[in-house]
Amino acid sequence: MPALERHLTKALKSREERAIKRRLPDPVPTEDRTPSTDQISPRAPLDFSSNDYLSLSTSADLRASFIRECQRAPLVLGSGGSRLLSNPPAHAALEARLGTFFNTAAGADGSLLFNSGYDANVGFFSCVPQPGDCVVVDEHIHASVHDGVRASRVKDSFITFSHNDLQALEEKLDSLLQQKEKLRTGEASMFVAVESLYSMDGTFAPLKQVVDLLGHMFPAGNAYLIVDEAHATGVYGPQGRGMLAAYGLERHPCVLARLHTFGKALASTGAVLLTTPLVRSYLVNYARPLIYTTALSHPNIIATGCAFDLLEDGTAEALSVRLLDLSQYMIDLLRQRLRNVPMNVLSLPPHLSSAPHSSPGGPTPISSGMAVYASNPPPPIIPLMTPHPRPLATFLLTRCNIVARPITWPTVPRGAGRVRICLRSGHTRMDVERLVEGCVAWASSFQTSKQDAAYDAALSMHSHHDTNHTVAVAVRDHTRSAKL
Repeated sequence: MPALERHLTKALKSREERAIKRRLPDPVPTEDRTPSTDQISPRAPLDFSSNDYLSLSTSADLRASFIRECQRAPLVLGSGGSRLLSNPPAHAALEARLGTFFNTAAGADGSLLFNSGYDANVGFFSCVPQPGDCVVVDEHIHASVHDGVRASRVKDSFITFSHNDLQALEEKLDSLLQQKEKLRTGEASMFVAVESLYSMDGTFAPLKQVVDLLGHMFPAGNAYLIVDEAHATGVYGPQGRGMLAAYGLERHPCVLARLHTFGKALASTGAVLLTTPLVRSYLVNYARPLIYTTALSHPNIIATGCAFDLLEDGTAEALSVRLLDLSQYMIDLLRQRLRNVPMNVLSLPPHLSSAPHSSPGGPTPISSGMAVYASNPPPPIIPLMTPHPRPLATFLLTRCNIVARPITWPTVPRGAGRVRICLRSGHTRMDVERLVEGCVAWASSFQTSKQDAAYDAALSMHSHHDTNHTVAVAVRDHTRSAKL
């Protein structure tokens, strides 16, 4: 066997043995809605795996708008090449529109399209931090940030802090300030990166506290916050402008860049990075994922523009309110139905397991769409924590006709396996109840099977001493039947 084949086979076999080998899921026809009827095929599985939070991918209005705009557009196919070779008017117009929509100080001069959120993060973090600078990120930040820093000139000054732990962040920043005089004098820069809504946990970054901390610790103004709003775009903030907008922090001097993607709630493809004109110009010159790739095709640009029409006219806000109401309903239902399920079998994560408590004097209200929340709004991402995510996902698919994906290491930390539930505005309360009851049924059957296995093992161990073994088995089975 050639060396390459041997090494690749060995690596894949190792993952197979540890039950972490990734595979593309089977192409299951999930919720086949037709624009004419908007009805789900009774044979199609109920999908709780998609990031299509506002259900725009099945929106008849968005589909009709997209087709209409394609028919009107002078250019529909392709894009002509890299943005540096061909800069189509439609791309420049969308950047200008998004600069205004997201309330950037520089308008179009601070707005730059990328082919994906991954490309934007790699492009920014691989080139913007300069030698001598430091990058500190939340430990649960997107992998694309890690990949960007690894390709940068500051990879030796790259530090993570415990998830959403402000004290841990402060300690890391203080340690770096003590070590590096140029950070104290303002001759070097500090970059802090977070996600406004974390994709695997459904947790919100404490954005206001982070901004306040950076302003306090770096009076020279050389600390910068970069916020990935991929999973908040379209769902939170006025007109779906994200969590920074919900807090009114879009133009805060500490916020150097914010990323909004189009491939989740907006049912399109691509991303926009909002920053200063200087950083935008630097990215155009040095961001390799932007320079050395073909630009988004015209259908992507048209679809994205149509999605933003729905954000601007209020359609998306109404869908967001429905989504977050559904999310709160599911969280409340899970709290009730999992009350008697052992936490080592199935549970909600700590931040969702109990209702939030208001601090004395009351928290700062957060505007999210047309609703105002006293604390963080409910997330559409609900992780069901379990040491057995694959059996739970299999049970939901085979017994309940529900698609929900198991998430295991290395995507999440060891011991933090879960089935990740993604709600969408197109779901109903009946859909949620079906999912929750399926989870409870699995937990019950799992506990029963473990108890039976332990009981049978004990009986087998003592069977050669016990002349009443057969009677004991009969008693066990009778007891089980009585419980059912």
